[in-house]
Amino acid sequence: MTSKQNFPLLQNDRILKVIKGEKPDKLPVWIMRQAGRHLPEFVEFRKKHDFFEICQTPKLACEVTLMPIRRYDLDAAIIFSDILVIPQALGLKVEMKPGLGPVIPTPLTVDTIENLHSDGAADRLRYVGEAITLTRHELGGKVPLIGFSGAPWTLFGYMIEGGGSKTMSKAKKWLYEYPEESSKVLDILTNVIIDYLVIQAEYGAQVLQVFESSAEYLNRHLFTKFALPYLKKINIEVKRKIKEKKIEYIPIILFAKGGHFSLEDQTELGYDVLGVDWTVEPQIARFLTKNSILQGNLDPCALYAPKEEIVKLVENMVAGFGTSKYIVNLGHGIYPDADIEKVKTFIDAVHNVTL
Repeated sequence: MTSKQNFPLLQNDRILKVIKGEKPDKLPVWIMRQAGRHLPEFVEFRKKHDFFEICQTPKLACEVTLMPIRRYDLDAAIIFSDILVIPQALGLKVEMKPGLGPVIPTPLTVDTIENLHSDGAADRLRYVGEAITLTRHELGGKVPLIGFSGAPWTLFGYMIEGGGSKTMSKAKKWLYEYPEESSKVLDILTNVIIDYLVIQAEYGAQVLQVFESSAEYLNRHLFTKFALPYLKKINIEVKRKIKEKKIEYIPIILFAKGGHFSLEDQTELGYDVLGVDWTVEPQIARFLTKNSILQGNLDPCALYAPKEEIVKLVENMVAGFGTSKYIVNLGHGIYPDADIEKVKTFIDAVHNVTL
């Protein structure tokens, strides 16, 4: 393991204060996909480096992670990686196709489940841990560093569909036609995710986020059967293993995009923070999740509005959530054509809220 001793002292702990139930000096804000295609410096960087080359090379991943921190007054960095490094570690080929996004040329079938290389899969992802350690040092304690993983159902969907999908019908077909085989794959993914998140904690991640990005394709029945049990196990086992390793407590955020139908159920899983997507009204999210710490949820498209309107939208959103137990974010990842200046307006509007 890369040495991770003597990390610089953390200067901005707003997010961690909120999670601990303390009052920060300003509302904390970070943005999903903040290190990516909306940054001109990243677009230039990509001309020289393949996407997964960046993910798999700690020095390159560190550089990209730092890009938005240099440009914006954000309250957290998130390590540059991709949720599909897990299918890669399991032996599936994943390619990043221009205009298409990630593609798995040979999707998983019922007959190829036995070919998944689950033994040692998490260890094959230690390059992410090394990137985390390097980035912690390079950040100089400016903000905390978030590690992350895709959730089992979301990864399952990509592995069977062979990429993104507007329906996830092939993956959902498995849930109805092959429930036992589906559970087997979800179990494999869950165990790898647990070990992968623990590795990130060992190497210095200060917060972890689990992305259930495809929750919207399931109804409550399917989500209850094929997502919630695995999400619960991840939270319990990651925290148990972190405690066993005598690592300082690391909070975990769950973001289930489109999972508004399960918000009440999510409160029972034990995650420290629940992410809310842009389709849910703040007041409704508060009502459904009772006393939970929430993260979200400005519509990414709101950044196309005039600057004055962005400020009003932020003020209205904060009024809905309230200023306690709240981390500000978008309701999904930032879009590639987002205007840099309007992103700054969003961040400044959050920090200008009176607590």
